[in-house]
Amino acid sequence: MSEVYAARRERLRERCAAGGSASALVSRPANVRYLAGAAPQGAVLLLGRAEDLLLCGRPLGDEQGEGRPDEGLRVQLLDTSGGDPAVAGADLVAAQGADSLAVEEHDLTVARHRALGSVAPRLRLTDLGGAVEQLRLVKDEEEISCLRIGSEIADQALGELLESILVGRTERHLALELERRLVDHGADGPAFPTSVGTGPNSGRGGHRPSDRRVEEGDFLSVCLGASYRGYRCEIGRTFVIGTSPADWQIELYDLVFAAQRAGREALTPGAAYRDIDRAARHVLDSAGYADGLAPLMGHGLGLEIDEDPQLAPAAMGKLDACVPVTVEPGVHIPGRGGVRIDDTLVVRPEADGGPELLTITTKELLAL
Repeated sequence: MSEVYAARRERLRERCAAGGSASALVSRPANVRYLAGAAPQGAVLLLGRAEDLLLCGRPLGDEQGEGRPDEGLRVQLLDTSGGDPAVAGADLVAAQGADSLAVEEHDLTVARHRALGSVAPRLRLTDLGGAVEQLRLVKDEEEISCLRIGSEIADQALGELLESILVGRTERHLALELERRLVDHGADGPAFPTSVGTGPNSGRGGHRPSDRRVEEGDFLSVCLGASYRGYRCEIGRTFVIGTSPADWQIELYDLVFAAQRAGREALTPGAAYRDIDRAARHVLDSAGYADGLAPLMGHGLGLEIDEDPQLAPAAMGKLDACVPVTVEPGVHIPGRGGVRIDDTLVVRPEADGGPELLTITTKELLAL
C-alpha cells in the first residue's frame, strides 16, 4: 500500500502546485487516512517541499483494527502533550521558508485557523478546498474490495438476525445484537448507528431505536453497515412480522422496490447525479408520495458513510466508473409505518456487467 499512498499524495501535490502552493496541511481525519493510512486521532498530514510528514499528538497504536500509517511516511510525535499538530505543521513550513500553505478551511475551526496564522504570521494561508475529497471519489479495486468484504459482513449479520425469534424484542435490543454480530464477523465496528424501526416507526430514515417491542403484523425496517479497514458500507431492508402481509403493506413495498430498482438501473458512467435521484423519486411521486420524501435518494460512501456524490434533485455532476453509492428510497406513512430499501453498489460500465451490487440480502418481502 505504500506505493498507493505515495501516488495519492503526489496527485494532491500536483493540484497544490497548480494552485500556487508548494505545501499543504491535511487535517480532516478521513483525508489523512486516505493519504497516510491509519493514524492516531487528531493527526495531520503535512505535504512539504522536501518530504511529507505525519504529525501526531499522541503515540501510534492500533487504530481500531484499521492498520498502521504508511511505512514510507515519516512520523513525528509532538514534544509536548496537548499541542496541536496542525499548528506545529504551520510552524515547520514557515521555518522552511515557504511563503504559502494550503489548508482545509472546511475542516478548521475559526480558532484553529487563527492559531495557524498566529504561529506563522508571514505564511499566506490558502484554501485547499475539497481537493482530497475529489481524489477520494473514484475508488481503486483495493478500496472496493474492502467495501465488498464489509458488505458481506453486514449481509451475514442481517441474515442471522432474520433466523432468530423477533416478536417481543425491542428495537434497541435488535440494534445492539446486529452491531455485536458485525464485530463477531470481522468488522471494525458498525459503519454508523444501526437503525431498527418497527410498526409506526418503520420506514423512517435515521430512526433511533426505541424500547418499542416487535408485534405481529408489524413492518420491521433495518438499516446497518459494517466498517472494514476504515471503509463503510450500508444496507437497508424491510420485512413483515407474521405469516402474511396486509394488502397495503404489499402495495407499499412493491412501490418502494420499483423505485429502488429504477435508481439502480440508472447507475451508469456519465449519468447525472440528479438523474439517479429523479429515476427513483419519479416512481414515488407518481404514486402520490411526493410529500415527505427524503432530500436525496442516495449518496457516495467509502472512508465516510456519507460522501460525494449526493444523488439529489439539485446535485451537479456526473457519475464515474468505480464510484460506490447507495440507492435508498423510502416511504413513511405517519402512524402506520413504511418501507426503506437500501443497497451499496459500485458504478460499472455495461461492458463490465453494469452496476455491481455489494449488498445481496434478498429484497423479497419476507414474512418473519
